[in-house]
Amino acid sequence: MSLRIIFQILFYLHLLLTAATVIFITVYGLTTESGGQHFHPLKWYPPVLASTACGGIIGFMWQWITFSYPRNALKAAFWLGPLLTCLMAGMFVYMGTATSLIVGLVSFCSALAQSLYGCWVSHRFEYATNILSVSTAFPPAKTRVLVLATIVIGTLYCCFLVSGIGGATALQDKFKLVFIFILVIMLSLGWTMQFLKNVIQLTISRVTYLQILGNHMDTCAALRDSINRSGGCIAIGSILIPVFTLFRSFGRLMSLLGGEDEILFCCVMVLVNVLPQFVNRWSFVHIGAYNKEFVHASRDTWEMFNSSRMLPLIDSDLTGALCFLSGVAVGAFCSMVSGIWILVMRQSYALEVSIYAFLIGYFVCRLAMGWLQACVAAYYVAYGENPESDQFDSTIPARLEQIQGSQALLN
Repeated sequence: MSLRIIFQILFYLHLLLTAATVIFITVYGLTTESGGQHFHPLKWYPPVLASTACGGIIGFMWQWITFSYPRNALKAAFWLGPLLTCLMAGMFVYMGTATSLIVGLVSFCSALAQSLYGCWVSHRFEYATNILSVSTAFPPAKTRVLVLATIVIGTLYCCFLVSGIGGATALQDKFKLVFIFILVIMLSLGWTMQFLKNVIQLTISRVTYLQILGNHMDTCAALRDSINRSGGCIAIGSILIPVFTLFRSFGRLMSLLGGEDEILFCCVMVLVNVLPQFVNRWSFVHIGAYNKEFVHASRDTWEMFNSSRMLPLIDSDLTGALCFLSGVAVGAFCSMVSGIWILVMRQSYALEVSIYAFLIGYFVCRLAMGWLQACVAAYYVAYGENPESDQFDSTIPARLEQIQGSQALLN
């Protein structure tokens, strides 16, 4: 039995177990007298469900704005991400508890880091706008319907999990280890939303890639293949890519800070240079087009980028940062919607609900932005395989010349 089949079985088994757990906890929690005054269903559920709905609506609107006005959307994401995160940090500090002060401080540091990063990469905005515009100029048929349907499914799934979190919260005065159930539900939320996003990425990247090569494929047929044929690879990537991206970001941060520890330097080089050879998001193009295994596809795409001297371009691509900051901005907005609502009602669980709302808003927005990232990935992979094709304009060659010129000046 191959690894992809094992992970596909594990993913669907986890969905069944999560659904059973959520239903049981919801029914048991809401029908059992917990003996405490902490949880009030009519006051707890509306803010979380309202913020979840806001996440779905804003996510769909934002991906349309990004597609229609990429230049303005890019600048807005790099402004709104840190701004809304800072406002969210202020809300956490206002809550006045020791835990909320810590969360507020972490949020403020995150806002500062986002601001510094935006200033550092501002010279790349022009190219990021161009590559986003040219790669999404002719989106696959039925893309908007597919994105809308996925957002609706993701939002409804989030609402379903919220019911379980509410049921677990109702039992926290009675069972001290109830936080374990909440943690399991949140992990399921992350894996499932990443899975849905990657289904969209694999489907759209495959159709876009074949479209660039001159072959046309029905989007619905590609979606069926993504779920039935490549579900295991998507499940693997949905776990590994976020974890390895976090490790690589940490490695880049450590390399920027510098240091004289040779062992630490070697570990950083492994994180930055070796991990992408085995785990990267560009692999979904080859998984969809050629039905490769996840690690095989990751290795092939990275070697192709290396042989075509595109690695500096790939490393400096801002599409992932755009999607991340968009998710942070929407998540922070949803967090403030639910947090301020509960603060007005003077309830004690504003912090936890605000955190749930942030995570849900973030994942829903990333789900909405997935097809844009897929188009860019397909464009890069297709160009790396055949740079001389008439399908491409001067966007990538001009940027490569700029990078090579900058490297020559530094040397």
